[in-house]
Amino acid sequence: MTSRRAAARLLGRLRRRTHTLASSADPVSGVGLHSGRAASVRLRPAAADEGVYFVRTDLGEDAPPISASVASVLGTRLSTTLGTAGGATVATVEHLLAALCGAGVSACRVELDGPEVPLLDGSAAPWVAAVRAAGLARQPRAAPTHRPRRPLWVHEGSAWVVALPAAAPSLTYGIDFAGHAPIGRQWFSWAPDDSDAGDGALDRFARDLAPARTFALAEHLQGLRDEGLIRGGSAESALVCDRERWLNGPLRFDEEPARHKTLDLLGDLALLGALPRARIVAYKAGHRMHVALARKLAEEAG
Repeated sequence: MTSRRAAARLLGRLRRRTHTLASSADPVSGVGLHSGRAASVRLRPAAADEGVYFVRTDLGEDAPPISASVASVLGTRLSTTLGTAGGATVATVEHLLAALCGAGVSACRVELDGPEVPLLDGSAAPWVAAVRAAGLARQPRAAPTHRPRRPLWVHEGSAWVVALPAAAPSLTYGIDFAGHAPIGRQWFSWAPDDSDAGDGALDRFARDLAPARTFALAEHLQGLRDEGLIRGGSAESALVCDRERWLNGPLRFDEEPARHKTLDLLGDLALLGALPRARIVAYKAGHRMHVALARKLAEEAG
């Protein structure tokens, strides 16, 4: 390989091709996992410098946009919630953000008429369908991606997540539900297709991560409902297991729970605007730890 070709290849790793939508997608409607409220979402193109942002159309024409950024995070209890100083919020954004990030979409206006993004079937597959229907339009400039200068990590007890400097992004997730035979201990690794952060990236994401559904333990459900959570959850929107079996299978993948946790991690890291050039490994983590690591990455990059 000539030095010029090697330099071009290195530059391609340092800068990621980015997209917006080629057209507005048809509305996607459903019920929010925690609020139980119906909402309709429409994805629209946006200018490159606008990034991904949400607009609550039910709050009127003066409702402020909610940036899909680490600085906008207001809550991480069982999902990720974003908001503005003016009080506009949007909850459970992670599956939609994962779909946009997985497709290389770095700019998108997300309009919704409720406080929470619909859970749909508990996966990101319906959002992939919406992105495909709208099509992708390449942005005029590639976006730089940050490579951490040193390992960055967050830990709480036996749970942890770490970002190690690398030439390209990759995600690995481990979970441990040893007391629940249907899940047990699982690991899953995934890396985006950076050869073309568009249709190729979307194809890989659609195959490997998007169909993986959220999951829950049967013995936790009533307690969560008593706290006013999972009001919109159902057997059609989440996998549920007891200690012996899945109550509403079959699974789409043998390690579907670990794949779904990887999907959640991708959606939370999308708050950085682009995946960092890092090998990110998580073990028994969750949204709070994902976002804490994203904050560390953002602070170092800034």
